[in-house]
Amino acid sequence: MNLPKSSLEFSHFPVMLKEVIKNCSTFSGGNFIDCTFGGGGYSKELLKLPNSHVIALDRDNGAALRANIIKKKYPERFNFFNEKFSNLEKVLNKKYKADAIIFDLGLSSFQLLDFSRGFSFRSNSRIDMNMGLSSVSAENIINNFSEIDLKHIIKVFGDENEASKIVRNIVKERNIKKITTVTQLVEIIKKSKKKNYKKKINVCTKTFQALRIFVNKETTELIEGITKATKFVKSGGKIIIVSFHSIEDKIVKFYFTNYSNNKSRPSRYLPEEKNKFIFFENYKNKPIKPSSQEIITNPPSRSAKLRVAIRNKNEFKDVEEFKLKFKKYLNLEEINV
Repeated sequence: MNLPKSSLEFSHFPVMLKEVIKNCSTFSGGNFIDCTFGGGGYSKELLKLPNSHVIALDRDNGAALRANIIKKKYPERFNFFNEKFSNLEKVLNKKYKADAIIFDLGLSSFQLLDFSRGFSFRSNSRIDMNMGLSSVSAENIINNFSEIDLKHIIKVFGDENEASKIVRNIVKERNIKKITTVTQLVEIIKKSKKKNYKKKINVCTKTFQALRIFVNKETTELIEGITKATKFVKSGGKIIIVSFHSIEDKIVKFYFTNYSNNKSRPSRYLPEEKNKFIFFENYKNKPIKPSSQEIITNPPSRSAKLRVAIRNKNEFKDVEEFKLKFKKYLNLEEINV
């Protein structure tokens, strides 16, 4: 049975391509980093600019095949690395400075439509959900994690109100027979959820999102990735991020707002605090959203939010406060069997 696409099932057509390229603010090229290469949509568009150079990363080794096609066309101006963006410093020279660094945090259509990866509700393959370079699978989590930890993962990362019932049924089922396929998991979730015919979102969406985030340590990756990006973007350069769910957007919004020149003061009657951790020019807090036309032609883009921050001249310093703010997520992603 073909299930409708949910907000989790993002195609990796370059969402808000025009808006992203426009925010790169250059018509004569420059140095760009595409941190989530996927199908190469942003990279290919940037390479159309004269004198542009693009460094692309993707944790999925399948992306290398698509990157090789671009490498043949632009051998001197394009380089690809099968690496997580949290490891930017591994692929860049310490003195490297980019004009723009781009993150598209959506799930790639290449991953979603490969049913053997276990991302899609329609798959009957193993419950994997590994985007690449992960050390654990969703199957391992479902069958081996404690009931308490599993409930916490689904509740926090999926914002799933019925996490307790879903997990109780998972534990009951796995005590009888190991849960190995997406079909098994889908059936457990369906019988655990109250029927709500008004909701268009698939009942499995939140649980699948939670498991995927945990398997790939997505909040840890994002926090590490955007702090590393701040080191490698030049003064006046931009960090451009397209996010798709509330946890991602919350992290990005906090980072750009809290470490920009227009950070709000606790009280207007108090003297302005001289904060040494200011990395961005005045940040406009309103995100850019897809046009109605884009949503019609590419429905999965409907939940996307694009945020852009402009780097100032201040030297980068690691901010422990940023990680402490989201310690709940970071600690949760460190849970082991």
